[in-house]
Amino acid sequence: MSRAQDVHDPTGQRLQKVLAHAGIGSRRACEELISTGRVSVDGHVVRQLGIRVNPETAVIHVDGNRVQLDETKVTLAVYKERGVVSTMSDDQGRPTLADYVSDRPERLYHVGRLDAETEGIILLSNDGELAHRLTHPSFNVPKTYIARVEGTPTRGLTKVLEKGITLEDGPIKVDRFTIREVGKKHSIVEIQIHSGRNRIVRRIMEEVGFPVIDLVRTQFANIPIGRLRPGEVRTVGGSELGALMSMVDL
Repeated sequence: MSRAQDVHDPTGQRLQKVLAHAGIGSRRACEELISTGRVSVDGHVVRQLGIRVNPETAVIHVDGNRVQLDETKVTLAVYKERGVVSTMSDDQGRPTLADYVSDRPERLYHVGRLDAETEGIILLSNDGELAHRLTHPSFNVPKTYIARVEGTPTRGLTKVLEKGITLEDGPIKVDRFTIREVGKKHSIVEIQIHSGRNRIVRRIMEEVGFPVIDLVRTQFANIPIGRLRPGEVRTVGGSELGALMSMVDL
């Protein structure tokens, strides 16, 4: 059986302090996580509050999710506005994602893209491995969108899209399709899809006869747009970042 002594580093920092500093919760909340067996260090479940660890070398999980201890790694959630291109520079002088983070010293990369006319959540990160995995098709990372479309879709469309249709670049199906509101001229639908193909939601809805008027991405993986307003940025950290990393086996 694994013992806590196997991971104890007498020259390190108290485990609850390391967790609190990583944004998992208050020190008292982190002590509760430890005492209830929800924290592991280097594969060993730890319940003793006196354990010390080296945050530079320890691999810590909470509820099975990796805790990011590298303070140089930054991941941000951005509410991209319409008209902003999903690049960090643009030779045509158009607004870019870099405009949202011009005050930050890190070299950040965009995680995937949104077309210029689509607004909503997009991640920026300087963690190259995380960014690569989040956009790699093998991990099937889900994205959720709310679209205002022309026309009045019926329930039968849900079965059609979840079964799959064929576009010019191959077959595609959505993970989930929900009709939120129905009007005489316009309707509101929600689409969850893991494909990262170019303008995929717009092309799907065009193909089935309900062209998109407005499109907002409301969630990327486990990261919701939440209370972010257009143009706002927030840090993704703590257990939320841990769950994101676990989705792509980090």
